[in-house]
Amino acid sequence: MRNPNPRRQNRREFMRTTAATVATTGILTIGNRLRAADRYDSVSDSDRLGEAEVLAEIRDDTVFTEGPAVDRAGNLLFTNVPVSKILKWDPAARQLSTYQTDSHETNGLAFDPQGRLLACEGGSRRVTRTDPKTNRREVLADGFEGKPLAKPNDVCLDQAGRIYFTSRSAVDDPEGENLKGVYRIDPDGSLHRLLAWPDVHMPNGIVTSPDDKTLYLIEAHPDADRHRDIRAYDLADDGSISRGRVLINFYPGRSGDGMCIDADGNLVVAAGLHKTRKTSETLQTKPGIHVISPQGTLLAYRETPVDTVTNCTFGGEDLRTLYVTCGNLLVSMRTKIPGKPAYRPQA
Repeated sequence: MRNPNPRRQNRREFMRTTAATVATTGILTIGNRLRAADRYDSVSDSDRLGEAEVLAEIRDDTVFTEGPAVDRAGNLLFTNVPVSKILKWDPAARQLSTYQTDSHETNGLAFDPQGRLLACEGGSRRVTRTDPKTNRREVLADGFEGKPLAKPNDVCLDQAGRIYFTSRSAVDDPEGENLKGVYRIDPDGSLHRLLAWPDVHMPNGIVTSPDDKTLYLIEAHPDADRHRDIRAYDLADDGSISRGRVLINFYPGRSGDGMCIDADGNLVVAAGLHKTRKTSETLQTKPGIHVISPQGTLLAYRETPVDTVTNCTFGGEDLRTLYVTCGNLLVSMRTKIPGKPAYRPQA
């Protein structure tokens, strides 16, 4: 159980603890820290990512957008978490509307192959699935081992129909709920916990590779000497994971938040800040979209206009339109490589 008032470690203690963690958990670092001097200067923003285009401005009492996902018709749904709304962008009409109110602080969204909407309802601490034809909503997960989940945050699927989601609440785990973790829902409805504190510190964005052989996870803890990286895990045919390793480390800058993946297996990650906020995060991670190879190499970067860039997904008829939730703006950019085919629900 996590100590609610952990003692801060100095750098030497942290490095010693990290070495011990590698020895005991098998977490290996295969990518270096994302340093501006030796990473950003060597990449181009034009060969893989087009110019950022502002599609819409979101106006509400409070705005923190998240969770973009594209439906069968090509419409984009995304969330405004603090006011419990799901918004809809119609690219044909170039029109923004409210899709759903009282969404229980839904964060991450995804569509399954049947076109049903998966939602991480943070306010109700559950993952739900809604059939858009009937509006029937079913609860897929709302607790584990007799305790409520921490707030579900992001969600993805593999080709076998298994659902993976991250779950985290405050910096310190509230008493009475499950620890921060990563879970899997199998097609038979059973729920399995794959990772939990202290193996993960603040799980956020999650995707599977196009061949379903790798599970990628963003760690985004704002405190000093905590995980701010992307981790890769071997994904077995039965949905179990092994051989965890750090793909790329954003520390001490702001980590990635949400991400998607292209057809070649490159991660497309929303990360960084324009201005510091009241955390230990620095501006070392530039604010925008980062394209990262399966080997942990930064391939491309494109700046986004305002804080805070949170998430992205592929859409468009050719799956080469990248939609980005970014502060009070919805932004798009064209990509050289399309998203993996699973981003288009079956017709």
